[in-house]
Amino acid sequence: MGRHHEVRAAAMAKTGKIKSALYARASREVYMAAKSGGSIDPNSNLALRAAMEKFRGKSVPRDVFDRALKKAAGSDAEVYLPGRYEAIGPGNSMFVIDTLTDNANRALVEVRTIVVRKGGHMGNVMFNFTETGVFVFKGQNRDEVEEALILGDVDVREVNQEDDVVVVYVNPSDFSKARDVLNGLGISEFDEAEIEMLPNDTVDVDDDETKQKINDIIDGLNELEDVSNVFHNVNL
Repeated sequence: MGRHHEVRAAAMAKTGKIKSALYARASREVYMAAKSGGSIDPNSNLALRAAMEKFRGKSVPRDVFDRALKKAAGSDAEVYLPGRYEAIGPGNSMFVIDTLTDNANRALVEVRTIVVRKGGHMGNVMFNFTETGVFVFKGQNRDEVEEALILGDVDVREVNQEDDVVVVYVNPSDFSKARDVLNGLGISEFDEAEIEMLPNDTVDVDDDETKQKINDIIDGLNELEDVSNVFHNVNL
């Protein structure tokens, strides 16, 4: 692939609104994983374990998980529905926006409003993205990791290493299998561990005004509690 991977965890806490929205979506995803999996024990509920690992990598505190698990253990039966929207922004930027919401109409209106205010519009961009399982963790054993994944019958797309950070890309259908192989190597702490939509082709934006509009779209979307993920094709 040779594509540059952007770790977004640090950027997620740029504003109080973004941090608040991050905690809200973490609570929703952990709650739904616990409810749908029938257990609040991440050792027996793989979906719950994956959700908690995902948000640990984004520095979500433990008490957010604890409150969501306590709520899931109760008699509440809240329902959050997933959604996916596509948008085209300034400078040939493309966005795939995932939502998890109890009000799909509200989510669509809020997403569209953020995009349109900065000169974008809703449009088909899925052709330029590939669903990929991504793991990012500290280590200096790229070759060992790749060999173990291949021997574990994981469909590996790419394994990169830069300094002391290893990035693994796998077929999303092998995400859980890959995580188990990595756990078997003693790798249990991830900076990132989730299925993402990665761009097949990226764009560079030199114009400062256009770059600011794109950043405003990204930040605006990340401030929405209904938005669970924002993927784009811009080298920022």
